[in-house]
Amino acid sequence: MTDLVIRALDASDAHLFDTLPDVLGVRAAHPERTWRPDWQWLALRDSTVVARAAWWGGPNDTEPLAVDCFDLIEGEEEAAAELLRSTPWRVDAELSLPAGWRDDPELSAAVEARFTALRAAGYDLLVERFSYRWTPECGLPERPGRLVFAPEPDDEVFVDALRRIHSVTLDAHAQRAIEQGGVEQAAAEEIDFFRWCPSPREWWQVARTPEGDLAGIHIPAHNPSGPCIGFIGVVPEQRGHGYARDLLAECTHYLVERGAEFIAAATDQGNFPMAAHFAEAGYPIVRERVNFHVVE
Repeated sequence: MTDLVIRALDASDAHLFDTLPDVLGVRAAHPERTWRPDWQWLALRDSTVVARAAWWGGPNDTEPLAVDCFDLIEGEEEAAAELLRSTPWRVDAELSLPAGWRDDPELSAAVEARFTALRAAGYDLLVERFSYRWTPECGLPERPGRLVFAPEPDDEVFVDALRRIHSVTLDAHAQRAIEQGGVEQAAAEEIDFFRWCPSPREWWQVARTPEGDLAGIHIPAHNPSGPCIGFIGVVPEQRGHGYARDLLAECTHYLVERGAEFIAAATDQGNFPMAAHFAEAGYPIVRERVNFHVVE
C-alpha cells in the first residue's frame, strides 16, 4: 500500500474536499454550512482522497470547536484515524446522520466505519441526540399560560438556576461537565454557550409561577446557522408539572415573533421527557447527531 499524505487545504484546492461522495447527506441537510479551507483536511493515497474531515466554529472563533464532517472510503478506517491524529486540534466530534440510519444496512455500515475510525483516533462515544427543525407548517404550539415569563438582567439568577437544573440532569454534556468540575462547571459552560451565540443577551428569560416562584429558564437564541432553542430547563422542585412544555412553547413563539422562519433544536435520545415535549410541540426529527469526545 502506498504512503499516505495528510494535509490541509487552501482556497486554491478546496474543491478536492468534495471528491468523496456525501454518503451521510450532510451537504444536502445543511446547505448553509461552510468550512474554512484551512479547517478542511484530506488523507490522500496516490493523489486519491481516501478520507476527509472538516472542523467547525463560529465566525469569530480562532480555533475550531468540533469535528463537523468526517468521511472515508471503504477499508480506509486507519487512514481516517491517522488523519484525525495528525491535525493540530483535539476537540470533540459531532456527526450529523440521517434519521433512522440504523434501519438501512448500507448506511449503518458506513456510519459504523466512521465510529471505528474515531475510536482508533482516541475518541469515545458521548451521546446520541435527535435533531429537530420546526417550520411554520408544523404549527405554533399552544401557550398553556401557566407561567409568567420575563427577561432578567442579572446573570447570577441564570447561574443559580443552572446550578439547580443541572443538580439532577439527563443531559450527557452537563453530566460530563459535572464529572470534571461539578455543577459550577456545568453552569459556566451553558453561560459561555449563551454568550457565544450572536443573539441578544436581552432574550434570556426566566419563568415563574403565578406565586412568584422560579420554575425554570428558556434561552431563545441564534447560532451562526440561524434561530434555535438554546436551552430549556426546569428547576428540580418544579418538575412533574410538564413545565418544560410551557418553556418550549414560549421559546418557539418568542423566536417566531422576532422573524424566525425555522427553528433548530436538539435533545439527547435518552432524555425521554424532553423528546416527548418536542414531539407534542410539533417539532419533527429531521436528523440524528452523534457526539464523540476525546479520551484523555
